[in-house]
This record gives sequence, structure tokens and C-alpha cells, in this order.
Amino acid sequence: MDLQLDGKIALVTGSSKGIGEGVAKGLAKEGAVVIVHGRNKAKTEDVAQDIAAAGGTAHVVLGDLTQEAAVKAVVDQAKAPHGSIDILINNAGGSAAPENWTTTKADTWASVYDRNVVAAARLISIVLPEMKAKRWGRIINISSLAALMPPATRPDYSAAKAAMIAMTASLAKDCARDGVTVNTVSPGTIQSVSLETAFRKAAADKGLAMDAPWVEVEGLALPLFAQVPMGRVGTIEEIADAIAFLASPRASYITGANLRLDGGMWPGL
Repeated sequence: MDLQLDGKIALVTGSSKGIGEGVAKGLAKEGAVVIVHGRNKAKTEDVAQDIAAAGGTAHVVLGDLTQEAAVKAVVDQAKAPHGSIDILINNAGGSAAPENWTTTKADTWASVYDRNVVAAARLISIVLPEMKAKRWGRIINISSLAALMPPATRPDYSAAKAAMIAMTASLAKDCARDGVTVNTVSPGTIQSVSLETAFRKAAADKGLAMDAPWVEVEGLALPLFAQVPMGRVGTIEEIADAIAFLASPRASYITGANLRLDGGMWPGL
């Protein structure tokens, strides 16, 4: 399927590693011009170079999205090469040090909310008017299954990610007649370096060799971390493919949705 993304300009925040990196590379593979964003210059440039080496087009922008002036500078730099932003992927954010309900602090809640929700809102407020004027745009906010199935720990993170789902629903209604779609993607248990390390340690504690094949490690360790009906973790490539579709003209009638990529974990409808 041709996703018709050739030449579309996509800003992917927090794309110097992890899910953001995978999304940036996935969009570039589909023909989009990708603006790779991060705060670490070397890591961000490495991702852009990987995209170029694979035949794609990428540019680098750096900046702290919790600072108003820095956000404006990020958008200005992102628009400089081609004059506009067609697709905004709000992936930057993350959690703080683990806290529970007896140790959690108000400052942690404020910081995590700022890094996830307010940072996304800052960017949206700048890019949205031009998207509306062009009558075309895609905004995709990256939440988490923790927003729907919050654990007992890290309540600040679950609450912030839940706020992003509500923010998406509101914004989608505002943009519904303007050619701009707004959706959320909520990943569940997704493979990463840190997840593999944790899984291998847990499997080793159960007697499996640290260098055992991944399929054996996954089969033994996954039930200790999450009850995934599919019996495996998701991949970053699967997240990137889903986001590429939502970002494309092919998904023009999908807005206000929260796409769960969780292998069937969510028990609701």
C-alpha cells in the first residue's frame, strides 16, 4: 500500500533513541522528510545519518521542550529546510525516578506533566494554525497503556499519559473540519534494550542462560512482567508502521482515536 507520504515533512520529538527513533526511520522509509529531534547532539545526528544512509532525508533539531523559547526555536529550525510541518509526532516525554503513593512528590507530578503533556501542547499551539490554514495536517500523541491500566507505582506517569489521551480527543474535535486529524498511540510492552536486559536477568534468575535465544528468554520472562495474550512483546517497527499509517492521507477519516498496541492486554472494548 502506498501511504502517500512522499515529501511530507514530519517532526518527531524525542527521536534520538527508542520508539521515537523507530518512528523517524519508519516515516523516512515511507518517503517523508523527517526532522529528528533530541537534546543529545551526537545521538540525534546519528539517527539522521542512519536515515540518510538508508536513502531517506532527515534534518536535525535540538532543544528542551519544557522551555518556551526553545520550543519556538525547534519549530523554526524544523521549518527552515522546507517551510512547513505537515506531521507532528509528540513522542518526547518519559517518566521520573520510580515513586509510589507514599513517596510521590508534587514536584515530580509537575515535572512529568510538563515533559509529556505541556511540551506537546506547546508544539501544537505553534504548528496548528498553519496546518489549519493549509487544511491538512497530522498530529499523533504517544501515550502508554499505563494510561488505561495504571500500575500502583509511578502514578505521575500514568496520570500524565491519560491526560494526553484526553487532550487528543479535545483537539480532534477542534480540528475535525479543518483537514487535520489528531490521534493517540498507546504502546504496551515493547522490546527495547532496557526491557531485554530486565527479561534476561529475570530469566537467568529462573535458571536460563543469560545468552539464551531471545524466544526462550521472552517465553520464560514475559509472564513475570505482563499478561500479554499474544504471548510476546511488541516491536518498535510495529509501532512505527502503525504511526506511519495514521500519519498518512490513507487515514483521513480516523481522528480522536486511541490506538492500543498492546497484544490484547487491555480488557475493555
